[in-house]
Amino acid sequence: MIGLVGTKIGSSMMFSKEGIFIPVTIIKISENRIVQVKNVKKDKYCAIQVTVGKKKNNKINKPEKGHFIKYNVEAGVGLWEFRTNKNDKFFSGQSLNINILKDIKKVDITGISKGKGFSGTIKRWNFKSQDSSHGNSLSHRAPGSIGQNQTPGRVFKGKKMSGHLGNKKITIQNLNIVYIDNKKKILFVKGTIPGSSNSHVIIKPSVKIMR
Repeated sequence: MIGLVGTKIGSSMMFSKEGIFIPVTIIKISENRIVQVKNVKKDKYCAIQVTVGKKKNNKINKPEKGHFIKYNVEAGVGLWEFRTNKNDKFFSGQSLNINILKDIKKVDITGISKGKGFSGTIKRWNFKSQDSSHGNSLSHRAPGSIGQNQTPGRVFKGKKMSGHLGNKKITIQNLNIVYIDNKKKILFVKGTIPGSSNSHVIIKPSVKIMR
């Protein structure tokens, strides 16, 4: 399903006509340029490849430069794909803008969450800490037992333990579009979305509409 690539600006708030407070996330949607159009005959599936923004020539490596020259499109920051139908008519160099969202009320937004580094089980998995007293001196934030008895005598794969937290692709579904500023090309959605400020996010019309 076709969508847009935007840049997360940050969080703010708005008030409805009834005076109701609405927490919003601001997303800047610059021009999305189609670089490559993929089809079933050549690529085994239908999709469009888009880029956003501009990239300086001294920051482009040879494979990237050759790819953009091949399709006669100005070099941008990053490449993203959106699946399409066989009957959809797109072409290289075509521009996609915020107007394609004008009749859409709910969107799914995908981004890369903030990386938190190495974290313990309490922060990573929301474990409860152990007693602060009653003989506990060194195990206040320890996860406790992670294994079984002699049979099977091992730790099962997938056990919730300490490790890398964040920096994962996350999709938030069914976010309401509060307001679209066509002049400034800014999208306001209700609630929060993954990623830090100035990070790229993918915006698609919601697949599972929930009331």
